[in-house]
Amino acid sequence: MVKQVIATQKALELIQKLKDEYGELLFHLSGGCCDGSVPNCYQKKDFKVGAGDELLGEIGGVSFYIPKSHLEYYKHSQLIINAKEGYGSEYSLEYGSGEMFVLESRLLNDEEIQALQSVP
Repeated sequence: MVKQVIATQKALELIQKLKDEYGELLFHLSGGCCDGSVPNCYQKKDFKVGAGDELLGEIGGVSFYIPKSHLEYYKHSQLIINAKEGYGSEYSLEYGSGEMFVLESRLLNDEEIQALQSVP
């Protein structure tokens, strides 16, 4: 099965650290105005998912939302959430920890695109 959003082991480890510290989380891909399109992590209680957001999948047991306006752009891509040293977005929970989430992607092949489209 092809997933539209996945996470690397480094990202999963950082997600677990944040879950241990903050409890329930969610991710939202930023709209690109300040930091470009970056995955921001929030406490679930601190972020209101709106009508303009779409659930893309789950990474590390955490829901990952994307602006509906980005769906067309990413429809042939798999989003890969990674973590590396740095400070990242000041809006995201990991800011100041010395680690940051980063967005990577890869183009899906025709079979993978068809598999995505057949998921209810």
